[in-house]
Amino acid sequence: MLLTVLMVNSSALAGTDVPRAKPESVGLSSDRLDHLDSFMQGYIDRNEAAGVVTLVARHGKVAHLSALGYRDKENKAPMTEDTVFRIASMTKPITSIALMMLYEEGHFQLRDPVSKWFPEYGDVVVAVPSPPDERTSEPYKTVPPKSPITIQQILNHTAGLSNANRGITAEEYKVAMAEFPHEETDHSRMRRLAKLPLNFHPGEQWEYTLGTSVAGVLVEIMSGMTLDEFFQKRIFKPLGMNDTHFFLPESKLDRLSALYRLNNDKSISLYEAPTAESRWVREPHVQFRGAGGLVTTASDYFRFHQMMLNGGKLEGVRILSRKTVELMTVNHTGDKKIWLTGPGYGFGLGYAVVTDQGQAATSQSVGSYHWGGAYGTIFWVDPKESLIGILMVQVYPYLPLNIRPNMISMTYQAVSD
Repeated sequence: MLLTVLMVNSSALAGTDVPRAKPESVGLSSDRLDHLDSFMQGYIDRNEAAGVVTLVARHGKVAHLSALGYRDKENKAPMTEDTVFRIASMTKPITSIALMMLYEEGHFQLRDPVSKWFPEYGDVVVAVPSPPDERTSEPYKTVPPKSPITIQQILNHTAGLSNANRGITAEEYKVAMAEFPHEETDHSRMRRLAKLPLNFHPGEQWEYTLGTSVAGVLVEIMSGMTLDEFFQKRIFKPLGMNDTHFFLPESKLDRLSALYRLNNDKSISLYEAPTAESRWVREPHVQFRGAGGLVTTASDYFRFHQMMLNGGKLEGVRILSRKTVELMTVNHTGDKKIWLTGPGYGFGLGYAVVTDQGQAATSQSVGSYHWGGAYGTIFWVDPKESLIGILMVQVYPYLPLNIRPNMISMTYQAVSD
């Protein structure tokens, strides 16, 4: 098949100031990284994605940063290295780290109850199935929780919070949380979440929820800043993440990727054009969602996780202690089933963690940590290999494409040392 690779070398553009190295100098094969490009180009040629940016770094150097296809296919705007992407749940690790920065300052201990700062979470109840012999029209009854929700449980998704997709309270969640007007703060929305019954007793199961938005509210309460202010002042500016925002300035709108819908036949169609009316751009700028809402570039996101790989510092700037990084990236969930990743994974504080490479069926080393976003983006950090991989794409839903596991396998096949 003839590949029509539309690749732009934009190393001089804003937002791409990252240390670079030839692949062979860091134990990667140039030829095999070309295979990564060819594989990703196949998604574009099949009209399953408009454009893709991939980044592979090893030993602190970016050996591969490739922009393929279109940022805005309808207007023939090429994808560039400094294209800005909606990263959705890839916001969660940043929120988790913000809260752990406050942990380092002595604001809390991980086993402290959330209600100490967010009183609404002190009055929660747990939904349990109604016994079949009870005369009731309700599918469940409520009981007091066996123990309070802790900050650790909020960060590792074992708090029992309700969500829209699974659990006994899914329908109540859909009704109570369906409306999220652009003028509403995440603090207000998390108060509504606190009124819903928990799906299980805190600490007993793993369930992916908006717990990281609760973490974001805790950052605001403890620091006295909005989450946006905290991120900008304490994380983004110190790390040189100049293109990472909750709301993209209109001056950068010409770099925002369009968002595409994946149709039933696996072709894409436009979901949202990159305009000033996008909810990631337009006023009012009050909705700072800890669970998802940032836009960023591949290079900015690399800088953030190179800081983590370096043990909490980057270019002389320390964000976290090495010991806090270690604490965040070990398994905090024991043998609980992490259904969103499958077997072989545990969950830390903001990250899924590989605990058994064979069970996980991945080339990532044990101890690697990762997460992804709803529009197909993914990153991972492999401390054993001193490797970071990042995929930026804007397709929803992305699961039928298998683009994320393919990014991982295509990266590791290029390891040559």
